[in-house]
Amino acid sequence: MKAAELFVRCLENEDVDYIFGIPGEENIDVMDVLLDSPIRFITTRHEQGAAFMADVYGRLTGRAGVCLSTLGPGATNLVTGVADANMDRAPVVAIAGQAATTRMHKESHQHLDLVNLFAPITKYSTQIREPEIIPEVVRKAFKQALAEKPGVSFIDFPENIAGADVEGKEPLKVQAAATPEPPAAKVEQAAEIISSARHPIIMAGNGVIRARATEQLQAFAEKLQIPVATTFMAKGAIPFSHPLSLGTVGLQAHDYVDCGFDRADVIICVGYDMIEYHPHLWHPEKHAQILHIDETPAEVDEHYILAAGVIGDVGESLRRLGELTRPQHEPELGTLRDFILREHSEHAENPAFPMVPQRILWDLRQVLEPEDIVISDVGAHKMWTARLYEAERPNTCIISNGFASMGIGVPGAIAAKLAHPECTAVTVTGDAGFLMNCQEIETALRIGTPIIVLIWTDSEYGLIHWHQLRHFGRPSHITFNNPDFVKFAESFGAKGYKVQAADELVPTLKQAIADDTVVIIDCPVDYSENMKLTEKLGKLVCPI
Repeated sequence: MKAAELFVRCLENEDVDYIFGIPGEENIDVMDVLLDSPIRFITTRHEQGAAFMADVYGRLTGRAGVCLSTLGPGATNLVTGVADANMDRAPVVAIAGQAATTRMHKESHQHLDLVNLFAPITKYSTQIREPEIIPEVVRKAFKQALAEKPGVSFIDFPENIAGADVEGKEPLKVQAAATPEPPAAKVEQAAEIISSARHPIIMAGNGVIRARATEQLQAFAEKLQIPVATTFMAKGAIPFSHPLSLGTVGLQAHDYVDCGFDRADVIICVGYDMIEYHPHLWHPEKHAQILHIDETPAEVDEHYILAAGVIGDVGESLRRLGELTRPQHEPELGTLRDFILREHSEHAENPAFPMVPQRILWDLRQVLEPEDIVISDVGAHKMWTARLYEAERPNTCIISNGFASMGIGVPGAIAAKLAHPECTAVTVTGDAGFLMNCQEIETALRIGTPIIVLIWTDSEYGLIHWHQLRHFGRPSHITFNNPDFVKFAESFGAKGYKVQAADELVPTLKQAIADDTVVIIDCPVDYSENMKLTEKLGKLVCPI
């Protein structure tokens, strides 16, 4: 068979169901083989969109998302999405066509050293130099991408190798190492520390969702009556409605939830990844004992010195800790949670227009079902979404907070709808982030994935405006103009709506769901609330 056929058979062996990408001259052998494969190729309008789709698909399914480009500019267009997936711990295998090996030794059209280009932003970066090694390369790429902490593997596939003949090779058996059990001595040590704590608190990170240990987390918290805060990327690891939930940390300002960390004498970090929320922001005085419960050892940081680390299966670690721990503390959560709940609901009926961020997110939550999926793009709206959107299930509010790249919203919503077609998929995006990958609206329509794009319009780079006002008291070069988003949507064949009063958002969202197609909603936002929040938190007096 051709090497390209063996390559695709290896992808099928890895249970790949979608490849996101763009065909090119150097990957035409693979593209031809895909015509006879059960793998569905999703032709995107930009390689960055393809990489973002693979990113979100991998994060939602726990299986490696796959994206494909041609060489040179096609491959460099993958870079931002690949870096995002790698730093958000999403399993992805990225593949690029490449110039023939016979012209790599000299100046050559569109040839770049892609292996070295991708090495710093992936877990594994390699080139297929002989057809015979394809089964090993593909198997290793998927194994590396899926191993904790997940990330990206990159494969460079030269065109002459793809077109070569190969005999006697088959895909390799898919194998994954079992996650080890936590050491008994470490579990006992951690249980003793928790048992003697007066004010313990749990910080849950995305690792607890990846480990599928959210039920064990909730049971552990309930048994010991320990409050739980989540990072941006772990929203929904415990339902916001749960009486032990303190909501989300990571705003990089002293919020109500941080009062719990200020008082804590033991901070139990479960699946926590400091790439999201640096310890100096929540443990500045180094006052508490820190427990690290994860599948991988803790990063080294002066604000994250461990009293004990429990390394192994996260769910099993929590179960055993729950059995051994004898809490001595009395929970004092009520006052703090009451303050947080009031914060969430105080603008529920705010009639102001343009709409305040708090009302937009309140209304969105009222319309969506608990299992529906919100994909946040990156910008000021991300901070409000992380703080106020009430996620009730894991992986129902997807936020990029490792690399945090603008432009993920629209392609991410497409991937979410493909991963969970039974759910409504909404992207919350700014007008700046939307226009970075708005071309994928055509992709969504063509492949029949109904998504809702809720654009918060302010004609500015709102998050940068917020930072500029905080630091310098004046904005600098952050304004721009927008198209008519309703006409823009209609030009693609999508539906478009413009919200013109606060009370219109809920019925507009309900209509968008009923439309069952691609819908763009233009919703003007009042970002003067950004500085009001900054000033409010600057004067915050902890209620506990």
